[in-house]
Amino acid sequence: MTDPVADMLTRIRNASLVHKKEAVVPYSKLKMNIAKILERECFLDKAEEITEGLPSILLKLKYVNGVPAIQHIERISKPGHRRYVSKDEIKSVLNGFGISIISTSKGILTNKEAKKNNIGGELICEVY
Repeated sequence: MTDPVADMLTRIRNASLVHKKEAVVPYSKLKMNIAKILERECFLDKAEEITEGLPSILLKLKYVNGVPAIQHIERISKPGHRRYVSKDEIKSVLNGFGISIISTSKGILTNKEAKKNNIGGELICEVY
């Protein structure tokens, strides 16, 4: 697999389209950080690490009145075409209703946190 983050985002997208309650993805620290941000921003109910067998992450998807909380999730920076943004180029997603996740020198942050800290980085994905 050439892009594990894109695989994680695709698993979330596919599971929410068929109204599954949870999705399981292989563990990595980057994917766990992304999942914790999605949980903190109320796009996921819970993200927890499973240590039995192969290490993996259990993502409990969130639904509001039967509608998935994640309507759109898209990988922006790809392995063949990295996308970096400076602190001045960080934009809001869907007029503030969505988030973008940015990998910075201070760790994985949302667009709001990166703007507040005056720092740019690699634009990983957009979620709304």
